[in-house]
Amino acid sequence: MKLENFNYELPESLIAQEPVEPRDSCKLMVLDKETGHLSHHVFTDILDEIKENDLIVFNNTKVIPARLNGYRKQTGGKVEVLLLTPKGNDEWEVLVNPGRKALIGQEIIFSDKFYCVVLDKTDFGGRRVKFYYDGDFDLLLDEVGEMPIPPYIHKKLKNKEEYQTVYAKYKGSAAAPTAGLHFTSELINKIKEKGAEICFVTLHVGLGTFRPVNEENIEDHEMHKEWYVISEQTADAINKAKKEGRRIIAVGTTSARTLESAGQSGKLKAGANWTNLYIYPGYSWKIVDAIITNFHLPESTLLMMMASFVGTDKILNAYKEAVAKKYRFFSFGDAMFLR
Repeated sequence: MKLENFNYELPESLIAQEPVEPRDSCKLMVLDKETGHLSHHVFTDILDEIKENDLIVFNNTKVIPARLNGYRKQTGGKVEVLLLTPKGNDEWEVLVNPGRKALIGQEIIFSDKFYCVVLDKTDFGGRRVKFYYDGDFDLLLDEVGEMPIPPYIHKKLKNKEEYQTVYAKYKGSAAAPTAGLHFTSELINKIKEKGAEICFVTLHVGLGTFRPVNEENIEDHEMHKEWYVISEQTADAINKAKKEGRRIIAVGTTSARTLESAGQSGKLKAGANWTNLYIYPGYSWKIVDAIITNFHLPESTLLMMMASFVGTDKILNAYKEAVAKKYRFFSFGDAMFLR
């Protein structure tokens, strides 16, 4: 399959620069994966789509202020460091911009109490660094770091919580699981009152989710690993629901990837592991029956995942309709329900 088959035209004016207020007032497109039928709603209408006994799975990862602006000690040149994956002993895999100047042995200073040293290059073009600091790492990160909003968002956040789900719990993500940004605590309570079941997985969003595809043939793309955790309680709830023929709804691509990664046998396994599962058309879905998601970048692995779920023609037709009806795209944009 060619990369160009997953492209679409998007006016820059439709790239959302800030979240809507309240969160659950954005537009919602509903796409039937069997017929391709589209309908248009507001996000709170998701209550009409969710049935009693559905099981809805959220990713409760918490975004860390992973973007650090510093300077090279040797030259004074400005450097941006994006934290990706902790490796223990204060070592992290990171992306560095400009990368070509981040030489091994170089010190990057973020404050008078906080710096790192470049240890090695990584296999995905990043760096492995070791942090040195005076005080508590998390507190210094909160003080010095910025929320890692994507580069296509040019507006500053009013506050860090705008790029955090209301149920975020476990720190570790370099990007938000953005489908979850549409949910308010009140909406989640109404879903529970309707008789649907809710459970959580954790996948720390890293390079695997947002790394662009550069290969002409999409099969040649290699996913970077991301860390996930599934509790016994969640695994039991999902396996029970599957056995009873109830619908499993994944909130976002990260929840979907977690469930499919741990459910390749058709039964969900509890535990913690790395996943580099790459889902594109031709993939056979094992656990997930419906997905709540955002509108994704052209030629991205996330768009390919959605194409595998409903069909490439159907998803691209839906995106064409979304452009025509001026839906807002990407992280702070509008939502889809694929069912």
